[in-house]
Amino acid sequence: ELPRRTPASPGRPRWLTRRGGSLLSLLASQCSYVTGQRVRRAQQIGQLYGNIYSERTRWSLFSGLWRRFQARHASACKLMAALTGVFLWEEERIQEEELRRSAEEMKHMEEVSRLFHGSGGEHQKLGPKTHVDITATREEHPWEMVMDKKHFKLWRRPIEGTHLYQYRVFGTYTDVTPRQFFNVQLDTEYRKKWDSLVIKLDVIERDLTTGSEVIHWVTHFPYPMYSRDYVYVRRYNVDQENNLMVLVSRAVEHPGIPEDPEFVRVRTYESQMVIRPHKTFDENGFDYLLTYSDNPQTVFPRYCVSWMVSSGMPDFLEKLHTAALKAKRMEIEVRDYISAKPIENSGSEGKASMPGAEHKNEDTHSPAQLEYA
Repeated sequence: ELPRRTPASPGRPRWLTRRGGSLLSLLASQCSYVTGQRVRRAQQIGQLYGNIYSERTRWSLFSGLWRRFQARHASACKLMAALTGVFLWEEERIQEEELRRSAEEMKHMEEVSRLFHGSGGEHQKLGPKTHVDITATREEHPWEMVMDKKHFKLWRRPIEGTHLYQYRVFGTYTDVTPRQFFNVQLDTEYRKKWDSLVIKLDVIERDLTTGSEVIHWVTHFPYPMYSRDYVYVRRYNVDQENNLMVLVSRAVEHPGIPEDPEFVRVRTYESQMVIRPHKTFDENGFDYLLTYSDNPQTVFPRYCVSWMVSSGMPDFLEKLHTAALKAKRMEIEVRDYISAKPIENSGSEGKASMPGAEHKNEDTHSPAQLEYA
């Protein structure tokens, strides 16, 4: 019996099958050749641009291409950033508009503060539960006064769609300079010494374009609650011309700081501090406006959380004030952020990772050369 031959494909001659295989082989070879040529060409172009342009210009070019890619594939970019451990400053940094809005709130409060002073400048005491229109726009909920002291007033208003409140403090100090009070808030190393509730407080990453910083803050909460940890970005601005200082912070997600099972991660957090010196940054006396909200994720009723915040905020401000007085008496050195040199901004973007506290490796990665006050 003759050996059987493998039949050709039905309706297709054997020679055509062999020819099809040859065509596929040639096509694969051609694709490989074209790919290799393009890779070599890309390398040559990269080397050429490297010889022509500086490192800053190359980074600016890459950033522009990256922003275009982000605009078209925003969700894919966030997923890729999370997988690769990259923090997207373009998405998360504090914007100029946020700083400007905080400054406008301060101007509005200065106008409203005339309601609490008589024609002779004497303080007018308001009763509890007083509703005062300190809102900048009519669309906002009215603020309810919950505390009226000689040197500060505390309001709150409900956050729509939640069981939480937003808080606002407007106060005055006359025995410390605005410079010390502002610097004490920014110096994370000093806060570890004067704030006994701090478990951890480190600068994780810094944006070279705006000076924004990512902070990881772990703090004790009243017993029997677990300790909380915050990951937030902050940015400050010192307006010498308008005699104003602004510090804005809000919670962000950072791929390099995963959740720790020992702490409860607070994902909703916002804070704006605005300081208006009575005269100059180095003379005693200033007004301040602090607007604050967060979601501590507790199981306690709304009134309990409100009581904790309402009582805890004045206590924190008093500790901050005491720490500023110690800095004024030079009991401890505090970094001077107001005298920092301006950040060079020529359209480039960059970041500086902070493996430890912000006092380390400042000579090459700091957005500004900081002195001591």
